[in-house]
Amino acid sequence: MDAVRVSALRDRLAGTGWLEAAGAFGGALRRAVGRRGAEPLLLVGTERHEPWHLAAHLDDEAAWSGVPGLAPTLLRHHVPPGAPAHLGHGLTRLATARRGATLLVVAPERTDDPLLERLQDARRSGATLLALDTGDRELAGLAHERLTVPGAGGEPFDLVQHLVSTAAGAKPPGLLARLTAAPLSRW
Repeated sequence: MDAVRVSALRDRLAGTGWLEAAGAFGGALRRAVGRRGAEPLLLVGTERHEPWHLAAHLDDEAAWSGVPGLAPTLLRHHVPPGAPAHLGHGLTRLATARRGATLLVVAPERTDDPLLERLQDARRSGATLLALDTGDRELAGLAHERLTVPGAGGEPFDLVQHLVSTAAGAKPPGLLARLTAAPLSRW
């Protein structure tokens, strides 16, 4: 999404709380992957949804922001034979996630039990789990940080992914800006 469209989207969403929520979630993602000793970001979707679009945006934000940890490793439920190396990572990669690893789960529908079990194992091993979902209760119980887009997936869910990737790539405000900013209103 280009800067003009992001700006127009920000204008449309001003005052709704979505900019602040996506900004906080994107900031949490940036901090998680920017920690010393952090491993590459692992990005996983559901059985029916591979978050290709978000992976591309995060890869761009990693390059533009100078935060290489934002460049994700996309984990796929089904890796076809002969897949290129960068698209050849299956869910078995979750078994190696330990302290320092960040997992971003993108779930526009309910997360299936086998994936939930793998995520729970990774969390027990010390991985940080962030979730972008539509209200999955079981996923909510696992996530350290979560952003919920109520209702079904579709366009609103896609728009929030744009906001999150942009926020993750944005430089955090300096100390003076944080101290002088108006408090966030919670909706």
